Amino acid sequence: MRVVGVAGAHPPHYYSQEELLEAFLRNWGSAHHNLERVRQLHQAVSVGGRHLALPMEEYPKLEGFGATNDAFIRVGTDVAADALSKALDQVNMQSTDLDAIFFTSVTGIAAPSIDARLVNRLKLRTDIKRVPIFGLGCVAGAAGIARMYDYLRAWPTHTAALVSVELCSLTLQRNDFSIPNLISSGLFGDGGAAVIGVGAERGGSGPEVLATRSRFYYDTERTMGWDIQSSGFKVVLSASVPDVVRQYLRNDVDGFLADQGLSIKDIGSWVCHPGGPKVLQAFESVLEITGEDLALTWNSLREVGNLSSASVLLVLRDTLAERRPAPGTLGMVLALGPGFCSELVLVRW
Repeated sequence: MRVVGVAGAHPPHYYSQEELLEAFLRNWGSAHHNLERVRQLHQAVSVGGRHLALPMEEYPKLEGFGATNDAFIRVGTDVAADALSKALDQVNMQSTDLDAIFFTSVTGIAAPSIDARLVNRLKLRTDIKRVPIFGLGCVAGAAGIARMYDYLRAWPTHTAALVSVELCSLTLQRNDFSIPNLISSGLFGDGGAAVIGVGAERGGSGPEVLATRSRFYYDTERTMGWDIQSSGFKVVLSASVPDVVRQYLRNDVDGFLADQGLSIKDIGSWVCHPGGPKVLQAFESVLEITGEDLALTWNSLREVGNLSSASVLLVLRDTLAERRPAPGTLGMVLALGPGFCSELVLVRW
């Protein structure tokens, strides 16, 4: 499989981190006992601004999970269509060229799923194979590439798309003053991405996926995820995420590469999910890489925040556009998410 195109899309509503923080402080001023702590948490996540699914003033008007989820379906379909259209245009393909579509999100639910709505919106073929994925969260961008790779190994003449949409702002619990929710309110943003992949017999230029590996960590369900309540998605976010990275990731990467006859010194390009400053610092420490190696990941975090499954795909897009490695360079696409788990994708540029 080769990745021949990657595009991103965002809702048009963009706010600086300071604008968002001031709105939170106004809304929480009468209920939260320590507003300075809110400010500290928002400043600590290294985010400069974020896109929102809706104009800021529309969020207080959302009454209940049903209204919020309706907004997810409406805006999510728009963002997904925009991202996929851009990715197809990038590689001079038509919507009817797609044989399969993988769709991932963890910030809303829809039946029929968003990918089905794209069939109607973009007039995809009626025989297209649809694979909607829910629940993988931040790991799903890398995992989606891996599952697309599995499919295209079986169907080497086919073309497939992976589409990710995450509208994290619609999950915010306005009456939850827990530390995980306060951090999430400062860290996560909205947007989407689309990847076009082709099987080995289709040809094309772009990074070639050589191998993938999934890794699940026993008894870590409460590290990251959702508690589903009547008000919607209540975030589960443990402070132990960087510790999990330090405990497991290097051994996982070393073992994966050893099975390919490689070592970590053979990797010349890193495309990592921007989980947050402490997670990125843990990546740098255990992988023995620098902030410069993850410069595009840090930039993505600053510019748009953590977009869950879409973020690593946006970093891949930026790598293709801004820092494309020399042909033949080996690279690693990696992300972690609910499970708790990781996904490793070995590519050759």
